[in-house]
Amino acid sequence: MASNMSLEKGAKYNRTIMKEVHFLGFQTSKDVNIFVFIFLLMFYILTLGGNLLIIILVSYNKTLHTPMYFFLTQLSFSDILLTTDISPNFLYILLYEGGTMNFTICIFQYYIFIVTECTECLLLTIMSYDRYLAICNPLHYMSIMNKLLCMKLTMFSWLLSIGSMLISTITIANLDFCGPNLINHFFCDVSPLLNLSCSDTFVVQLEMVLLSVPILFLPFLFIVISYIYVILAILKIPSNTGKQKAFSTCSSHLTVVSIFYVTLIVIYDLPTSGQSLTISKLMSLLYTVGTPLMNPIIYSLRNKDMKIAFSKIKKVLKTCSCDGSKRWTVTE
Repeated sequence: MASNMSLEKGAKYNRTIMKEVHFLGFQTSKDVNIFVFIFLLMFYILTLGGNLLIIILVSYNKTLHTPMYFFLTQLSFSDILLTTDISPNFLYILLYEGGTMNFTICIFQYYIFIVTECTECLLLTIMSYDRYLAICNPLHYMSIMNKLLCMKLTMFSWLLSIGSMLISTITIANLDFCGPNLINHFFCDVSPLLNLSCSDTFVVQLEMVLLSVPILFLPFLFIVISYIYVILAILKIPSNTGKQKAFSTCSSHLTVVSIFYVTLIVIYDLPTSGQSLTISKLMSLLYTVGTPLMNPIIYSLRNKDMKIAFSKIKKVLKTCSCDGSKRWTVTE
């Protein structure tokens, strides 16, 4: 009896001792991998540059010290974390046609990924509330959406995401993983991780559904209701010029929200039974690499204030450059 118990414990120990995972990435030719590597590297640099530029512009220009742009900097910071969590390791996988990662680091990569996505969802919800107040209740906007409330809402978004996703990640980490330790993906997403487990994953899936209610579904419902009121308020504006001006203040945010939720629904909610792994990975690539770059592009191209702030910085840099060249000439 004792020997049987020791054998069961030994079997369980051997089953859960997974020290590393191996990523297969995109199983294509080396030439295709190099092309995707160059393409992704450009995307990564542009994403970091674009989001850092937004943070610098908002910090530098006092006219952008408003709630909407404060939330935008938080969104940019979240996008920087997301793309830095995914892209460097994916670049390595492409370059060496596969890659190995410590299992603990894999769990940590998943945690950072899910925290940034949940935070972005909550931040977009807060930004929709900001646009609702600005258009539907403009007289009390500044008194309601003050600096203290902005800080509280931002801290709430980050802390709720960090805390709730920590619970989900710990539950996944405590599963038994029996392998094989091959992940046919380019990062540690929830489905590839659960596929490695030999435990019953019902509790994990139930937990994720329950956590998605306050972090995903309720915020989405709130955004939809907010924009219904916003659209109704805009339609009541008598002049076409007033309608266009009011709509322009929320068009960038509405575009970002649409892209975020459409990609989210396509990847995680639509049935994948007839979908190839390559298509699934391409969709995940759009979600983890494309979306963080789209945010700064949309807010830069469609926002007049951002364009003005960027032109001011260009003038300052040009002036500093000219002054520096003159001093260099005098010194010589």
